[in-house]
Amino acid sequence: MFHRQAHERRQRAFGFGPPWQDGGPGQGRQQGRRGRRGNTRAAVLGLLVERPMHGYEMISELEQRTGGVWRPSPGSIYPTLQMLEEEGLVTPDETGEGGKRRFTLTDKGRAEAERGERPWHAFHPSHIAEAQQFREVSSAIMLALRQVGRVGTQEQRAQAIEILNDTRRRLYALLAE
Repeated sequence: MFHRQAHERRQRAFGFGPPWQDGGPGQGRQQGRRGRRGNTRAAVLGLLVERPMHGYEMISELEQRTGGVWRPSPGSIYPTLQMLEEEGLVTPDETGEGGKRRFTLTDKGRAEAERGERPWHAFHPSHIAEAQQFREVSSAIMLALRQVGRVGTQEQRAQAIEILNDTRRRLYALLAE
């Protein structure tokens, strides 16, 4: 659990994760330049208007609809589903595929969902494209770094460390402007 949370924090800190961090159900605070935080509650209700789903379907669906920019964690989806169930807005159905609990909106939940927003509509295509480009470049750099680490000479690895330290300093300087 700790490692996953630390990984998600690093992803957000370096631009790999969503432009927000889930602030919990119903929250929509601002976070600097990154933009609006995801509203997991609205997203879950909005998805369930379309069809019954289990938690991982919702996670995948939100990731797909936002071009991979927002992929809520199970740690935000499942507590939200639990809360919505306690509020009488959703009901679980134990007969889903593979024994997974699919959730369906109740009449009360459908009424609230119809009034609510669809958070995935807030993702502008240019933001999605930029985030995808950032991920692709970052992955390519990591592949090159691994190659240097595996097959490079001691001198090449030392040069790579110098390049990385310089790059890190330049990126922080960019943020300080």
